[in-house]
Amino acid sequence: MTQRAMASGPTSPVGLHPEWGPFGVPLFDAPEAQALKRVGVIDIGSNSVRLVVFDGAARSPAYFYNEKILCGLGAGFAQTGRLNPEGRVRALAALRRFAALTRGMGVAPLLTVATAAVRDAEDGPAFRAEVQAETGLDIRIVDGAEEARLSAQGVLVGWPGAEGLICDIGGSSMELAQLTGDGRVGTRKTSDLGPLKLMGIKGGKKAVRTHIKARVGELASHFDTKPKRLFLVGGSWRAIARVDMERRGYPLKVLHEYRMKPKAILDTIKFIAKTDPDALRSRTGTSAERMRLVPLASEVLKRLVRELRPQEVAISSYGIREGLLYEQMTPALRQRDPLIEAARHAEASSARMPGFGRALYYFVEPLFPRARPEKRRLIRAACLLHDVSWRAHPDYRAEVCFDNATRANLGGMTHAERVFLGLALLHRYKGNRANTSFDEALLALLPAAKVTEAEILGRAMRFGAMFTVEKPTDHGALRYRPQRHELILTLKTEQGRALFGEVTEARFKALAGALGAEPIVEGGA
Repeated sequence: MTQRAMASGPTSPVGLHPEWGPFGVPLFDAPEAQALKRVGVIDIGSNSVRLVVFDGAARSPAYFYNEKILCGLGAGFAQTGRLNPEGRVRALAALRRFAALTRGMGVAPLLTVATAAVRDAEDGPAFRAEVQAETGLDIRIVDGAEEARLSAQGVLVGWPGAEGLICDIGGSSMELAQLTGDGRVGTRKTSDLGPLKLMGIKGGKKAVRTHIKARVGELASHFDTKPKRLFLVGGSWRAIARVDMERRGYPLKVLHEYRMKPKAILDTIKFIAKTDPDALRSRTGTSAERMRLVPLASEVLKRLVRELRPQEVAISSYGIREGLLYEQMTPALRQRDPLIEAARHAEASSARMPGFGRALYYFVEPLFPRARPEKRRLIRAACLLHDVSWRAHPDYRAEVCFDNATRANLGGMTHAERVFLGLALLHRYKGNRANTSFDEALLALLPAAKVTEAEILGRAMRFGAMFTVEKPTDHGALRYRPQRHELILTLKTEQGRALFGEVTEARFKALAGALGAEPIVEGGA
């Protein structure tokens, strides 16, 4: 390693970096975010009744509590026009329990909504009155257009600025809504294409397919074809996506942001038609109640893909419940990056030195001078998360970091970005991947060049975190000269020179090695 003498200069304080823009000040401690610290949503659907309690980083949903009962309120509706009697009893019991649970949790606000089954059923008003009398829950009945809007807002929770169409399928209805790319929801339409409704059509498979074709054609006429992306919301779509993952041998079993091409979807629908449902259930972990709806949902999806001809299809685990959370957010909160806000919240609650992540970002930033904004946000997130898993056993800390990043319930990340972030955090704690137990198959989701970049970022964080525990840019600065194959560390203060010990030097050399550069120290003598 080359050393160059250099006179020490003034320290450079870590201030607000202009590129952080609106991410400069954490918002989760602000009053408008604290007001959303524990929001409860009860969603009474045609197939399930679910309670979700959101907690923590308001911009990125953290699921404090999540319970679902498959009541089948809409079963048999097409024949009777009324709520399923058994489903009604089960739903009322579930709502009694949910009301008691939320009182015990101190949930406020608590939002209770009902969709197609209750709004369309002859005895829907009586059910609503019974629920209010027995539980105190005031059910908000949402019409189809409102359901489409709320589901679209749920997609925006995970994808700020999303552009394309969202399609939300429930038991009794299906909604389409346009996302304009600027945070707004455009045209919204609803239909009777829920699988429970389709089960009531007489005339066999041919009659069902004729009905689906007519309804989808009418829906599609209100929207532009070939949308940039079709976002799928709903349990039946997620069940189909699980089958697609299984058929393809896809290595990352995270449904949110799972992407499929139209041809792959059509191939999977053929696979579903010729495969025993019990075998599919066993291989994908899908419930019998859900698998019962999959064949009809597949027919609807096949027609949607053929009519709309989307460029790409993406699964969203966020829907009407997250849309109701979005409804409670201020405009300032909605504009925040969910990944960065979640990372900030994790650092504040779990890191040894909260606040150091930002300082670490400034220190390693010179290594990535030409990084595009989408890469810079991943670097920021990695720096904020670099130490949140420090309590894990040292022998497994690197793998825990990787697993936390790739399997975390986070929005605002593609699957490839999850793997990039996980690799960077793995290399933050371990110089190489030898003798680690993480799934190597996941590397197939990243180009080789990105794998190398993640390793460089991890080694940079590993060096920066060892160099000093506060404001590393006060005591040293990194410069990378790729044309000359040089990595230069400038030690700017006496304290910086004292901090550059044997272990620190070894990590600096390892970083230079990852870059294929000569390690040079200035001001070290």
